[in-house]
Amino acid sequence: MDKQSGYTWKLGMFVTIGLLLFIMAIYFIGKQKNLFGSTFNITSQFKTVSGLEVGNNVRFSGINIGTVEEIQLINDSSVVVRMVIKDEVREFIKTDARASIGSDGLMGDKVLTISPGVKSTKVIENGGAIASVNGIEMQDLMKSVKKSVDNAAVITDELAIFSHSMNTGNGALARLVRDDKMANSVSNTLSNLESGTKGFSENMEAAKSNFLLKGYFKKKEKEKEKKKEEIKEQQEEQQKKAEKEKEEKAKEEKEKAEKAEKEKAKAEKEKAEKAKEEKEKLEKQKAEEAKKAEKGK
Repeated sequence: MDKQSGYTWKLGMFVTIGLLLFIMAIYFIGKQKNLFGSTFNITSQFKTVSGLEVGNNVRFSGINIGTVEEIQLINDSSVVVRMVIKDEVREFIKTDARASIGSDGLMGDKVLTISPGVKSTKVIENGGAIASVNGIEMQDLMKSVKKSVDNAAVITDELAIFSHSMNTGNGALARLVRDDKMANSVSNTLSNLESGTKGFSENMEAAKSNFLLKGYFKKKEKEKEKKKEEIKEQQEEQQKKAEKEKEEKAKEEKEKAEKAEKEKAKAEKEKAEKAKEEKEKLEKQKAEEAKKAEKGK
């Protein structure tokens, strides 16, 4: 009898634990799929869903707010995705929000992401639709990477050809790099040019002392000085004009301040006179009431 009771107790515990685990599993799955709590639905239309499946997460600002409830193929270039979203985040999703499809990591599950709107302040209604943005396909990304790799290979080949030509060619650039005599020749040419330029400057200074060219150079110097004087006069005029404008502005501000002060004093005076009149009127009225009271007695 005791042995049978022990088996019954163990069986009861096993069933109880199984029921608890089953209830917890139902609760967590339901919470994940938004089976419990208040929700609302919105839709978005895409050209391609890029492998998105029913049950994938819907995110807003990096937070999971719902799941994909239904994916319906309308025609060969249009797919409608229906989402079920928690009602508590509805106030943050406006009518100009946009939906896009991405990946949870580089090779993870697909995720539908809702980007917040900028201009609209109207909250999306239950059953409403939002615009979509075409995401970057992995195929397009790989094509771009392949194109970059091909370009790098072409550049590498061209650099190799250029380097080989520099080492083995007979062109001017190759000879300049490899031939010491040619390099020295170019260096001497540059030195001669520098010396020639220096000599030309000295000749010009000597020509200024020549009586035949002295008048020409004096005329040039006078024109240069005249131009400097004109620039100086313009600067002085601009400075005077700025000072004058500053003085006029200060004068206007002073007049405005004086006018405001006068108006304030006038208003205070009128206020004081009015208060005085009211006081006299009140005193007169009190006196009349006192006389009437005496007559009544």
